[in-house]
Amino acid sequence: MELRSGRRLLITGGTGTLGYNVYRLLSGDPRYELYLPVRSLRPELFGSNRQAHVFPLDLADRSQVREVVEQIQPDMVVHLAASGLRPPKPAWFEMTNFNVEGTLRLFEACCALKRCHFIYISSGLVYREQGRPLSETDALDTLHPYGASKAAADWLLRAAAAEFGRKLTLLRPFSFTGLHDGGERLFPSLLRAAVEGRPFLMSAGGQVRDFCSVADIARGVALSIEQEHASLIEAINLGSGLAVTIQGTVERVCRELNLPVDLQFGARDYHPHEPMHLVADIAKAGAMLGWAPRENLAHAVWELAQSQFPALPVTKPAAQFS
Repeated sequence: MELRSGRRLLITGGTGTLGYNVYRLLSGDPRYELYLPVRSLRPELFGSNRQAHVFPLDLADRSQVREVVEQIQPDMVVHLAASGLRPPKPAWFEMTNFNVEGTLRLFEACCALKRCHFIYISSGLVYREQGRPLSETDALDTLHPYGASKAAADWLLRAAAAEFGRKLTLLRPFSFTGLHDGGERLFPSLLRAAVEGRPFLMSAGGQVRDFCSVADIARGVALSIEQEHASLIEAINLGSGLAVTIQGTVERVCRELNLPVDLQFGARDYHPHEPMHLVADIAKAGAMLGWAPRENLAHAVWELAQSQFPALPVTKPAAQFS
């Protein structure tokens, strides 16, 4: 593997929704050399960008992970790779093994380096539901399968960072969508139903959520990369800070896009461990990173429609968050 000049960033999960948007944001920045280990090569995503080195890596292989980290000598690792949010859904233990053991394997390899800042992309789903906006000091406690696996990794990383004196930043994004969102997630599924001319079957939609553009979340990750955090261990929420029901959010997006789809609320049951109130307190992100969401959520969904369903007749909404 060729090692080049510039600040070396090892970014996992580059083929995922957030990872791809982080890559797009950083790929034109001359300060960075990007190393993107992936489970399967996707040449159509990364093209021939000389600034980015894309290669296969199995996070389950401890010796391979150590070898790659030792060879690249990254100044920073941004760990976005995760299992369990995009279908096909893995088995419960397969998901937790990847999200917990794979994460610790990578962190362990970084501990062999003299200096390496580890940024872990956790999730807003790690928190105990409080019925109010959640701050970084709130308790982590959930039975949601994906959230529990991220919470376990979150806890263990903090303990390891304290034990070994390693720089660790935990970013906890809440709900997001936009370019490269996919699978059976909410907004790709909504657009697919419109394309196919069938009703969109949903739960009652009473869940209160905090939806944000993935481009804004990626910008928060980029700002964290640029920061030299004073504390050894730091946790930061990223979200819109707005509490809106899923029903209200979907209806607003459909209205702004003039999306031709029949919404059928209540046609599906709620997930048994789904939180009913999941909203971020984003004061710390504003204070530490100078970050606030900018993009209108409907515009993010419009971008998704343009890229994945270009024949779908939708109105371009306002770009700015309001």
